Amino acid sequence: MAHTDVDVLVIGMGPTGLGAAKRLNHINGPSWLIVDSSDKAGGLASTDVTPEGFLYDVGGHVIFSHYKYFDDCIDEALPKDDDWYTHQRISYVRYKGLWVPYPFQNNISMLPKEDQVKCIDGVIDAALEARVANTKPKNFDEWILRNTGVGIADIFMRPYNFKVWAVPPEKMQCAWLGERVAAPDVKAVTRNVILNKVAGNWGPNATFRFPARDGTGGIWIAVAETIPKEKKRFGKQGEVTKVDAEKKVVSFADGSTIGYNKLINTMAVDHLAEKMGNQELISLTKGLYYSTTHVIGVGLRGERPERIGDKCWLYFPEDNCNFYRATIFSNYSPYNQPQKDVKLPTLYLANGDKAPSSEPKEGPYWSIMLEVSQSTMKPVDVENILKDSIQGLINTEMIKPEDEIISTYHRAFDHGYPTPSLEREGVLQELLPKLQDMDIYSRGRFGSWRYEVGNQDHSFMLGVEAVDAIVQGAVELTLNYPDFVNGRKNTERRLATSFNYSASTNGITELPTRERASSKVTANGSHSRKSSKQIK
Repeated sequence: MAHTDVDVLVIGMGPTGLGAAKRLNHINGPSWLIVDSSDKAGGLASTDVTPEGFLYDVGGHVIFSHYKYFDDCIDEALPKDDDWYTHQRISYVRYKGLWVPYPFQNNISMLPKEDQVKCIDGVIDAALEARVANTKPKNFDEWILRNTGVGIADIFMRPYNFKVWAVPPEKMQCAWLGERVAAPDVKAVTRNVILNKVAGNWGPNATFRFPARDGTGGIWIAVAETIPKEKKRFGKQGEVTKVDAEKKVVSFADGSTIGYNKLINTMAVDHLAEKMGNQELISLTKGLYYSTTHVIGVGLRGERPERIGDKCWLYFPEDNCNFYRATIFSNYSPYNQPQKDVKLPTLYLANGDKAPSSEPKEGPYWSIMLEVSQSTMKPVDVENILKDSIQGLINTEMIKPEDEIISTYHRAFDHGYPTPSLEREGVLQELLPKLQDMDIYSRGRFGSWRYEVGNQDHSFMLGVEAVDAIVQGAVELTLNYPDFVNGRKNTERRLATSFNYSASTNGITELPTRERASSKVTANGSHSRKSSKQIK
């Protein structure tokens, strides 16, 4: 069978693999190939289309960026103004029949009076305790209590985070938080309650972009099209069956093999260990945890209801629905659903009743995308998940019992969220350097298992920076210093222009203190050299 040798082999054509491929193509130095077992690029940032023409992403993806290089690559792939829609985030939490503006912890002024009192008591207690605390929180639950108090913790933070992560917060570390969770300002919260004011627009995704056509997956298909055809292999030619780390040879489903000097892997690292047949690594990956994500789509006939309006995504901490988040996917682009003149039959009414007529009729149409998490600690009735999700939409007044359902979608993604468990960092500090000693750079949402740098921009740059580490010995800031990359000191987006990318510093003017002393660290960010399971 055919054998090829390259300097760098990239496994996976999701954002991380494509980031590596784009950088290799720009450098135009080492020989390389990128492979994927699918017939198209995208990975966990792909988009599915139902037979009726409704689009659904693999969960709630939007484009907001910490990196100019990422922006430039995306804009090169989709360069026209009409390739994109730009949205202001309109996001709420559903609680006791109310829509509380996001973030919940900054808007307790919207709650019933008894809940306001409970929350303010907790916020004040937390603020007083923070003044004398001399230790860091031991886990995410302790972080929640210290930052928000017991009221907000019990009403929102604990139940919501269990629904998302499918694991109690006390089993999670808190180093991953960074910019992802807003800590309330006790003075601002109290002021807003007294004045009955709303606080909003917190966070890095207050404004975001979404592609006009083909969903999020269309971005990555377009990025892949900017890569030379001869550098890409899909399907059985890209389906890895074995990784021989000693001989540096990867075998594929079509019988072909590729030899490499350096391997950039973006498949889940537990799957990589299995492909390697390395029992030590397989045993190590057993200490990594994840949850499964079920994505459910519901396509409906009719004008978008006024109660839905321009809402983007919505959070659901209560147990009157099985989903933790709903995205009004039809609001992101008018092309995320069939056009009004397309005639489609009604499958059934939301309450399960038979449709009055089976004749195809015109729209308009709108759609909702839901996410449900699953783990051994949070089982899901998969057989009835669609029915339960639709009932949850009725319970939360998102849809009405008599609404016409035109299309449904359900897909389970086994590796949905890489859990920032208490054990995670200990595993990664051993696992990633061991792989790197074998010339394997495992990167990406599940390749390097760091949720805090798991957005599309982060994932893309993990691939870019892996290439720069291989070619120039550069520092992988996104992998090693998530807080720095996500923080205010990251001025790279303002300073870098076009593809003028500084490999040694990411274009960032001030590196973390210990980084200035030494430009080389191990894969875990430490100076020492020293199949995963679903969370239980």
